[in-house]
Amino acid sequence: MKTKQNKRKTIALLAHDGKKALLAAFVRDHRSRLRCFNLIGTGNTGLLVQSAGLEITMKLSGPLGGDAQIASEVIAGRCDAVIFLRDPLVSHPHDPDIAMLMRNCDVHNVPLCTNVATAELILKGIR
Repeated sequence: MKTKQNKRKTIALLAHDGKKALLAAFVRDHRSRLRCFNLIGTGNTGLLVQSAGLEITMKLSGPLGGDAQIASEVIAGRCDAVIFLRDPLVSHPHDPDIAMLMRNCDVHNVPLCTNVATAELILKGIR
């Protein structure tokens, strides 16, 4: 079941450790636009978003199952876009969960971006 048009859209925000500073800058730069959405994120990334003065529903940290929890929100139709600034140069022990999240975004036609350029496009395009 997809989110109804008149409801506030939900965006998931995630970032690997090597990209958290980049996500912090993105959140600061787009704080006023991000206030228009329900935000969900993994634990440590959620703390970063909170420190920018935004409300966010936090799931577990990625390695503890947070990526899988975000994937379940996508599957249930409760997430309208995923901004995941991932570090492609580092292997992560929870790579299978990350792949599952990305696959489910594709299966359920939920926009997914993995860099700031496409994150900005998502913010411009989502209504």
